[in-house]
Amino acid sequence: MTQGSNARPDVIVIGAGIVGAACAHELAAQGLNVLVIERAGVGGGVTAAGMGHLVVMDDTPAEFALSAWSLALWHALAPRLDARHAFVRCGTLWVAADEEELALAQTRQQALQRQGVACSMLDARQLREAEPGLRNGLVGGMIVDDDAVVYAPAVSAWLLEQPVSGRITCRTQTQAARIDRAGVHLANGEVLGAGAVLVANGLQALDLMPRLPLRAKKGHLLITDRYPGTIRHQILELGYIKSAHNACGTSVAFNVQPRPTGQLLIGSSRQFDSADPAVEPAILARMLRRAADYLPQLPALNAIRAWTGFRPASSDGMPLIGPAEPFAADDGHPSTWLATGHEGLGVTTALGTAKLIAAQMLGRGAGIDATPYLPARFAVEGTVHV
Repeated sequence: MTQGSNARPDVIVIGAGIVGAACAHELAAQGLNVLVIERAGVGGGVTAAGMGHLVVMDDTPAEFALSAWSLALWHALAPRLDARHAFVRCGTLWVAADEEELALAQTRQQALQRQGVACSMLDARQLREAEPGLRNGLVGGMIVDDDAVVYAPAVSAWLLEQPVSGRITCRTQTQAARIDRAGVHLANGEVLGAGAVLVANGLQALDLMPRLPLRAKKGHLLITDRYPGTIRHQILELGYIKSAHNACGTSVAFNVQPRPTGQLLIGSSRQFDSADPAVEPAILARMLRRAADYLPQLPALNAIRAWTGFRPASSDGMPLIGPAEPFAADDGHPSTWLATGHEGLGVTTALGTAKLIAAQMLGRGAGIDATPYLPARFAVEGTVHV
């Protein structure tokens, strides 16, 4: 990763989280010279705050297409990663608390299997064999074999450091203030020209394009001390699917991840009614009570840190990947692009997002149809839906 360059880049990427880093890497791999500017450090923000769960989700065909394709790209990349990146194919175990949830699991399993995803149903006995620490009374579940976890901040830095056809220059502690025809104006008054500008800085994209249909979803996470072997899979309750798509209020759901260190990463909460980054004891306690209802040994484990993050959620639940119209200002840069609004799937879908952006910029085909993710879907007769 090169620091500092006066050459005019082909593309300026704003944001060095996992999505921005993946896009920069892919664009440079296609031969473009890329300047990445980041207000803080590489792999910070929502990338550092998240769980790094690589998961196939299928609430809509578009969500499935992007997440499944991206997960395949992660598996292709995995052999090049090392221990620092903590990539583990642990699988996702979706837990059913009652017969209604088990029926939901069966429906999902059949749908995923039809799409070629390796997954299978578990009865109550098989569930206990897979995760002996789960409480009695759970009726079964579904396991998705190829889901994984990864330490996204380290991968973000790695992607920016790889030798590729083009050149990647990265400037950290560099704040973008606005975008116009001249390029990207920095907070210090400097103006950076470029052939194209890609806005990939999550919620901070609103500072540059206030009309974007983005909203913050606050989430809490907690990590324990090291307890190797406590769980083997990423485990979620099937109710997580419903809570993940709540449009208002506060919700919690059981979501726990085994880290390669032996630690347990525990979630999850979602709030729309708070812009305060502080950990809220009442929300954290509610989240942990939910987790302990599934894993009774959790209250006996030593927690070492809790934190929050703000997921960039779009108004329709799909990311914005493509040309920035109709959100760019009238005097904006003529080639402005977006890669934001991924909510809780930014790590999962980062590699697919990068492929879609590069294909569109270069006028090439991609592995999936880009239409469902284009920002232009919000434009109807010249208006913008927010």
